[in-house]
Amino acid sequence: QVRLEESGGGSVQAGGSLRLACSASENIFRRSPMGWYRQAPGKQRELVASLGSGGKDYADSVKGRFTIARTANGYTVFLQMNGLKPEDTGVYYCNSREVWGLGTQVTVLS
Repeated sequence: QVRLEESGGGSVQAGGSLRLACSASENIFRRSPMGWYRQAPGKQRELVASLGSGGKDYADSVKGRFTIARTANGYTVFLQMNGLKPEDTGVYYCNSREVWGLGTQVTVLS
């Protein structure tokens, strides 16, 4: 079974940027859709960005600030996050083929 691992989280001041990476044990992203999700404390996990055969899609709350992109070899998908806000704080997970990574913490300080 494929394994996914997120990286790139951390603490940043509001207005700052982070780039998250989702690395797969196989080059699944060339042919399988994937999504970036986040879960804030006390809230449900929500989809923030997705990448598939139909293209890219974003939650309204991150449109214009977040960009999803994959490497040509299909092993990694990035989530570039600019203009971060305190409400972007949470654990970010990637998902593909019903497999989840363990997540990476993003904390945006006001």
